[in-house]
Amino acid sequence: MSCIRSLLVICLLGLFTGLLRAETVLFESGFDNDSDGWEIWSPRPEIEPAANFDATVGRTRPGSLFMGGAGNEANYGSWRILVTRAFKESSEVKFSAWFKTEDVENEMRSIIPRLNWKDENGKQVRPPDYAAGLEKVKGWTKVEYVTDVPAGARQLDIQLGFGFAPEGKVWWDDVSLTQVPGKPVRPVRVATIHHKVRGSSSVQQNLDEYIALIDQAGKDKPDIICLPEGITTVGNPFSYVEVAESIPGGPSTLRLGEAARRNHCYIVAGIYESVGDIVYNTSILLDRQGQLAGTYRKTHLPREEWEKGITPGDDYPVFKTDFGTIGMMICWDVQFPEPATALARQGAELILLPIWGGNETLTKARAIENHVYLVSSTYDMRSFVLNPLGEVLAEATDDCGYAVAEIDLDQQYFQNWIGNMKHRTWKERRPDISLQ
Repeated sequence: MSCIRSLLVICLLGLFTGLLRAETVLFESGFDNDSDGWEIWSPRPEIEPAANFDATVGRTRPGSLFMGGAGNEANYGSWRILVTRAFKESSEVKFSAWFKTEDVENEMRSIIPRLNWKDENGKQVRPPDYAAGLEKVKGWTKVEYVTDVPAGARQLDIQLGFGFAPEGKVWWDDVSLTQVPGKPVRPVRVATIHHKVRGSSSVQQNLDEYIALIDQAGKDKPDIICLPEGITTVGNPFSYVEVAESIPGGPSTLRLGEAARRNHCYIVAGIYESVGDIVYNTSILLDRQGQLAGTYRKTHLPREEWEKGITPGDDYPVFKTDFGTIGMMICWDVQFPEPATALARQGAELILLPIWGGNETLTKARAIENHVYLVSSTYDMRSFVLNPLGEVLAEATDDCGYAVAEIDLDQQYFQNWIGNMKHRTWKERRPDISLQ
């Protein structure tokens, strides 16, 4: 009987938790002319998109909200609905909706789902929140955003925006707003190493020194550790080409892989890679089992490197880890905005930067302009962990060769007058304008 009672309690707890998670404030689907509350908005009639209820298109059943550019290059507007209820301050809500498009070149810019919180008099209480795309299923894209109810909010203006696509079309369906028990939290412990090898006579001696620091940092249980650029050549007499090795299978990936497995953490490190006659300045990513999870080849080489025979890379890969999506840059890459932007645009939430030395101001700018966490590991600059506001969360120094910070990849940063830039930044950038 005790087993049956225990099972019943577990089932009831699961049901109660499910009910909490399923407190639906709004769910709209199968749109038609009788769909109440929805209206078309545009700042000026001259730029209002074409809009109607489309009875022929739907995700789960016929009926959706349609908008189209109708050949107007200035088009901008939205479908919107005002939700009024007794929102509890500091409680959490989850918004989601699905859309499909035709002839929209830049969905990040042209598809603009927003939440605009207002007080009882209709005055905005916080800059609008922007939802972001999560997944595509059978031609439809899901956008989602989880946030707290700001102080003073009594109404929520849900806006399904569209603009700047003269020949484009968008259909919206399955729009929902749900009360949730709390915001998601993704704590990640990140570590940076600050150490410059001096007077070394071998690559193995270099690796010995860095692995000793990895093991020290490992006592603080980091999820990922970032080492500097060129760890196999700093402080010893060997050239880039002389220390270049195969990846995987070279001494660095083997020994650092053992350290990653021993400390159950990811490791990022800058080494030199040989592929036939080509040598790259490469950053490796090792997983918790010590296996190679990815590589990045430095794309922006200073003349000092290509004059010594290094070849630049030509892409910006991002990597899925068990805690989130990361990207890597190397040293001189941070001097230019394109590498960090390319990584963030692909979903990187954390950028690891092995760097010999560089511009601290630009390093902070890359975190701020792309709204990402950034970790630098360096010899001649500061080795730190930055949040998306460019604030230093932890710093390793000559006195202490490593530092660890716990970050939350789901934390939202609201700035005065600006709001949360994590998704807003992609709505306002102009990658469509050629720099040539």
